Amino acid sequence: MGPSAVTVKAPFGLAGELPRIIGSGTATPPNYYTQEELLETFRVTDPKIRSIYLNSAIDGRFLTLPPELPDGSRLMETQGRLLAKHRENGVDMGSRALMACLKEAQADLSDVRYLVCVSSTGFLTPGLSALLIRELGIDPNCARLDVVGMGCNAGLNGLTAVGGWAAAHPGELAVLLCIEACSAAYVFDGTMRTSVVNSLFGDGSGALAVKAGYDVPTGSPAILKFASRIIPQALDAMRFDWDDDHGKFSFYLDRDVPYVVGANAEGIIDELLSGSGLRRSEIAHWVIHSGGKKVIDSVRLNLGLSAHDVRHTTNVLRDYGNLSSGSFLFSYQQLVGEGLTRPGDHVVFMTMGPGSTIETALVRC
Repeated sequence: MGPSAVTVKAPFGLAGELPRIIGSGTATPPNYYTQEELLETFRVTDPKIRSIYLNSAIDGRFLTLPPELPDGSRLMETQGRLLAKHRENGVDMGSRALMACLKEAQADLSDVRYLVCVSSTGFLTPGLSALLIRELGIDPNCARLDVVGMGCNAGLNGLTAVGGWAAAHPGELAVLLCIEACSAAYVFDGTMRTSVVNSLFGDGSGALAVKAGYDVPTGSPAILKFASRIIPQALDAMRFDWDDDHGKFSFYLDRDVPYVVGANAEGIIDELLSGSGLRRSEIAHWVIHSGGKKVIDSVRLNLGLSAHDVRHTTNVLRDYGNLSSGSFLFSYQQLVGEGLTRPGDHVVFMTMGPGSTIETALVRC
């Protein structure tokens, strides 16, 4: 690979102005399927495709499958039906994740002053932020942003916007909401290309509440810094294309994605920690996107991390699959739920996606 473009965002400013995470929440659809159940549901007999499902390090995922037909098969959904699924599931999951997040933050819907919605599983105009403001009765004067189509890395792109807004508006509540109805982006055609995607992604939504100012609860994790890296030479390695044969969009993952991400992981982490006085060994916790078994293994190898370091990532992959932009929020919630973080601990958030892109953030507990 040739040289990559690197951008490092400066720290937000004085300690009292730092944006801090004061709550998180997640939500999924009601239906859960094991990999074996999915193979039987879609009557997959090809041993190569079955092997992809059964050797994915995924036990099962929350999904909204197509309606069942009288013969037991599943309806082939049009792009219009898939878009409706994205909208309906997105509003439902997003509402529940947002409410769970606000409950943990001890905040109300009336407190939300900035809402960033991130999604790559459908395109809506007006976007999910507008739909949620109407659905939940959020103040119509609430500022908002929709981040659409950036892929699995986009949660941290959204957090950059949320953190910057919170720092510029001390005392006001900003919320990041990642909404990914990945089953609204599935194509079932029996090919190896679509089977890789269908074996991996699950549905879910995650939210973070962020606030800056001296009235933020003591001990709330502070967002210190972001760093980004795009690898233009791998621009086509992950992409969403229009499939003329099926009349719908289809996602593509190149087999070399894990190695591209792994080869660039060390450089971007060094950039993130540059000027912080921290060594990689001093990072207490790693919250990494659950992009797939090979991706996680490649990142581990190149960063010298242990299985324990990435336990939240592998747990989320096992129990939920790849949740696209929201994956790291599910991992973060597992980290918080452990109750093992200590004041002063440093956490690295890391997400990877199309571009090919690696996004990172440095957080201090």
